[in-house]
Amino acid sequence: MSSDGTLSIIDRKKDLVKLQAGEYVSLGKVEACLKLCPLVDNICLFANSMEMYTVAVVVPNPKNLQELADSLKISCDWSDLCSNPEITEHVLKQMKSLAQGTLQKFETPQKISLTDEVWTPDSGLVTDSLKLKRKPLSEHYASVVSQMYR
Repeated sequence: MSSDGTLSIIDRKKDLVKLQAGEYVSLGKVEACLKLCPLVDNICLFANSMEMYTVAVVVPNPKNLQELADSLKISCDWSDLCSNPEITEHVLKQMKSLAQGTLQKFETPQKISLTDEVWTPDSGLVTDSLKLKRKPLSEHYASVVSQMYR
């Protein structure tokens, strides 16, 4: 509320985003569906109205990601594990297979980035009730998201 008594909207009123082809994507609906994947602890979906697909930044589940790495015979520390392209590809495949039949193809992220950072209220990326803060997340991961859209 400003000093003259008017209200100004500083962020999205809804979590609906229109893609380039005209389809509407509900970011919250897609995130809720993909959080059911055992490899995902948290996820933030990004959609650009100038693009045909969505992308996501994923906080992986440490235990399940390590089990995946062991099964693929990949041995490295947590940060390198999250940046490993083979691991990222396997996580994306599992997310896509989970979304099949539940989400439309345009809603399912076509590219993801795994982050070794845990989102806590102290980091400013989630609220105290662990809801996503979209604006800080989009600012924090702006370079990662733009890289995924290249």
